[in-house]
Amino acid sequence: MRRQHKTGKTQGRKKGSNNISEIVLIDQRPSEIEQRLILGHWEGDMIVGKDNHSQVGTLVERTTLFVALVKLENFKAENTAMAFSRILNRFQSQLRRSLTYDQGTEMCHHKLLTQASGVKVYFAHPRSRWERGIVENINGLLRQYLPRGTDLSLFSQQELDDIAWLLNTRPRKTLGWKGPAELFLPEGAFDFVQYWSAKTESAALGRLIRRSATRYYAESSPSDNHT
Repeated sequence: MRRQHKTGKTQGRKKGSNNISEIVLIDQRPSEIEQRLILGHWEGDMIVGKDNHSQVGTLVERTTLFVALVKLENFKAENTAMAFSRILNRFQSQLRRSLTYDQGTEMCHHKLLTQASGVKVYFAHPRSRWERGIVENINGLLRQYLPRGTDLSLFSQQELDDIAWLLNTRPRKTLGWKGPAELFLPEGAFDFVQYWSAKTESAALGRLIRRSATRYYAESSPSDNHT
């Protein structure tokens, strides 16, 4: 297994909502969000790096499991709101309808995020990670590429995009063994079969080159008793 699953229990970052004004709780989300009927509803979170000195924002679309990562320069709420907005604004308006987040203080300027991107923000109850179970699962998968104890500030936005793409092209059982990109992007924009055929051919070519190079150097290197 790529990760170990923990039982759902009250846990999470010990951040209160005292500094977050005018929050709208998850209970008030429309049924279309809960039932994952329409694209454009996201869950968000933050992965923290070494010594809690670096961070990366995580976004996952609830219906297709499409992932977007956000480079964050610091923990400041205003910076977080604008950074999330920049990534969400990559997508058409019908693909950025809402965001469900926890009550961490980095989301204090959620109204700024809504103003900049048009995305309405809903908040989960304190210490209730299971209410955002999709993004929690994605965070676990991301640790394959962003291990705990890593200085996340070293990753550029392009590198984070590349990591997200690895997840977005990975077949998922819950999606009928399709990749999130195949379901999230406009029809015809991503040829899943062609993409993986090319990846397979590239990997086979890489193995052939490595074997040939190993054989060449083995044959051309001097023997142990050569003088």
